[in-house]
Amino acid sequence: MSDTGRSGAFTASMAFSDGGHAGRYTQRSTNHDSIRLEFHEGLGVMRLPNAWVVAGVAACLGAVFGAGIATLEAASRPWRAGDFSPRRVRPSETSPTVDVPETHFAFGSVGVGATGSHEFVIRNTGENPLELTRGVTSCTCTVSDFEESEGGSTTAKVVPPGGSTKLKVEWRGKGDGGPFRQQASVLTNDPRRPRITFVVEGTVIPTHRIVPTAITLPGLSAGTSQQATVRVFTFGKDPPTVDSLTLDNEQAAQFYSLASAPLEPAELAAETGATGGFQITVEIRPGLPIGPLRQTIRAVFRIPEQVTAEIPLEGSVSGDLALTGQAWDSSREALMLGTVSSRSGFQTSLFLIAKGPHRANVKPSIREVVPDSLQVVVGEGRAVGSGNLIRIPLSITLPPGSIPVNHLGTPQAPAGRIVLDTGHPDSPTLTISVCVTIIP
Repeated sequence: MSDTGRSGAFTASMAFSDGGHAGRYTQRSTNHDSIRLEFHEGLGVMRLPNAWVVAGVAACLGAVFGAGIATLEAASRPWRAGDFSPRRVRPSETSPTVDVPETHFAFGSVGVGATGSHEFVIRNTGENPLELTRGVTSCTCTVSDFEESEGGSTTAKVVPPGGSTKLKVEWRGKGDGGPFRQQASVLTNDPRRPRITFVVEGTVIPTHRIVPTAITLPGLSAGTSQQATVRVFTFGKDPPTVDSLTLDNEQAAQFYSLASAPLEPAELAAETGATGGFQITVEIRPGLPIGPLRQTIRAVFRIPEQVTAEIPLEGSVSGDLALTGQAWDSSREALMLGTVSSRSGFQTSLFLIAKGPHRANVKPSIREVVPDSLQVVVGEGRAVGSGNLIRIPLSITLPPGSIPVNHLGTPQAPAGRIVLDTGHPDSPTLTISVCVTIIP
């Protein structure tokens, strides 16, 4: 072992003997050279591999190995290109072939409440009939010639070789404005293109503002009339021209009166940017059925494009009749039966309370029941306390074996109902909402 005595450099060596073989390790280091180990045996020198060389070889081997795995996966896994699936099924020479010139339509802009539509063409350039079935959609879509008279239906269509059909996509601007994108899909029996997705997109721009956004009447009496107003501010090029005012429930239209009038300049000044506007007056006449009040007022007007504004009208109608019971939810004005098993059925009781000078005239009878399996039996009324109230029991039964239905009271599953003819002169009809879903 020796040391040169110079700072920053040294040489270390070690001699050894093993089985008659002599050798020496020598280790040198300087400020400019990295440490190196050498094995001397006779005239031979064995050096350890350089680290950069090892790293390079490893990288090359890794790249070759990875490329091989990727090649194997690509050979065994079918690939897709958009709606195409060329390797899933081998199309024959006589397979139908779907041809769609366009699957995307940019309509530019549409006003809130305004509508638009576009027709996409679907052709069959193959030698066999092309079968089309309506798939999932996020908008209101209809296929213009899916007619039973041509061998199709509202959801399916067969296009002969060389024939064509059209998919009509309709949309309405909703919300407060902003980007808009909707799509509709069609399923086909073309093995190379089993699904086609059509897209419409654009921008929804504000055209009007409703103040207030809804009419709420929480304490409406069945025997009296009441008025409510709502203002519609518009932002079009021209002042609005009102074409129609309607209600979504035409059966109850006899209890309502709708009228419109232009807003005064001072009223328009309260809404920044408004170029016009009108006021809707709703008059509710006596005689509405007791229970929850849910209507939608639709105002169709032009500014100059046609726009439809929807104003919810909600509340509750009360009078000399009231309901009570374990399953009655007074906050929702509904009979909440929940989920009922068709195997076991369900039974509960509801009570109709009559008061006022016409209480003795109240003798309910069943006019309508939804769902059909719901059984309602009206019991005999009895005076309560001093006789100022009469309580009439209603037995509500869903027998075992009832057909599964969904009436939970959502937009997709509207509530069921029990409609009674009461005999009361001011409230001749009583509608009881029933929220229930029947499972197998």
